[in-house]
Amino acid sequence: MKKSIILGLAAAMALGAAAQVKPGVEVLRDRGFDILQGKRVGLITNPSGVDNKLQSTIDILHSAPGVELRALYGPEHGVRGDVHAGDHVDNAVDPATGVTMFSIYGKYRKPTPEMLDSIDVLVYDIQDNGCRSFTFISTMGLAMEACAELGKDFVVLDRPNPAGANKIEGCIVEDSCFSFVSQFPIPYLYGLTPGELATYLNEEGLLPDGRKVNLTVVPMEGYDRSMTFGDTGMPWVLPSPHQPNAESALYYPATGILGELYYVNIGVGYTLPFKLVAADWIDAAELSRRLNGLDIPGVMFRPIHIKPFYSTGKDQNLQGVEIYVTDAQAAPLTLIQFYVLQELADMYPDRRVMDAEDAAKRFGMFDKVVGSKNIRSLFTPRHRVEDMIDYWNKDVEPFRAASSKYYLYK
Repeated sequence: MKKSIILGLAAAMALGAAAQVKPGVEVLRDRGFDILQGKRVGLITNPSGVDNKLQSTIDILHSAPGVELRALYGPEHGVRGDVHAGDHVDNAVDPATGVTMFSIYGKYRKPTPEMLDSIDVLVYDIQDNGCRSFTFISTMGLAMEACAELGKDFVVLDRPNPAGANKIEGCIVEDSCFSFVSQFPIPYLYGLTPGELATYLNEEGLLPDGRKVNLTVVPMEGYDRSMTFGDTGMPWVLPSPHQPNAESALYYPATGILGELYYVNIGVGYTLPFKLVAADWIDAAELSRRLNGLDIPGVMFRPIHIKPFYSTGKDQNLQGVEIYVTDAQAAPLTLIQFYVLQELADMYPDRRVMDAEDAAKRFGMFDKVVGSKNIRSLFTPRHRVEDMIDYWNKDVEPFRAASSKYYLYK
């Protein structure tokens, strides 16, 4: 037993030594938890909130001298990551620490005054994937709003943007499409770390009624914005069940919007979530040939045959393409799924996605995730990327100019 413990500690030390980047929680610990000293602390986190030796932020703050961890708050999937996507999270007690866990992905998505009554400061520490539709940033914004209303301090322990913090794609959310998957007027890939995004929302007056929260960001050390998550050397802990590795953050924006239509399988229900497109009516070799023939920068395709264990096409023999991102900075990640739809419409005119009756039932959610009804209306007549690409990219450079003043990293 002692030998296994020693080997485990050695492995953890080796893992930590491999990291080039210190997340905000480690920087805070190095500073002696200065901004939390003598305060009653609440923590929004999930399993991805760890240091480089995989110690949970929950346990770090619970054992920190001078810090009183009073409450935990569970976003989508829960504090310990044991809730499936979309399922409600229940209030409970964390068995490891005895600290009360409040659900903010159930009856309430914004912390109530009662939930925040026992704390002075609310800390946020979750690894995001850089996509607007990934709901953790919506949770962060609603928590900032609640703290602003009640005069509570808000702290973000910063983490990388795993696709690289220079990556901006998509139009800004339009009035008819705001929702929990498009909470803020930002592009789909917004090119900011969680701390930078919180600062942008706060300083640009994007919380309701232009309120501002007393915000502190604990920045990372050793990070630069061109890094993908793999470049950081940090251990990846899946922030949700279908984001099993750091590469997943590159493929979620490549097929996740398409996945809202349940028109084809995108690897969810198989071993490659978000990394493929397949159906029982697709000719894999021909679709692969066509997509590679487009010479899309930074991406390649290969034919694939699968039999999903669950979700769209469960237990059916499907075929299609597996996606390979070879250059994350060059690849137009969010457009990949639209190029796939373009080629499928050309191959199978009677199966055009925007004409499909089953897909039409999901158009409302599709528009909310996209952030605009105009993308669908532009794409539908001919199913051609060239008809919607200018609109999709119209806000990229204006947003880059507006948000760059809040950059914490070069």
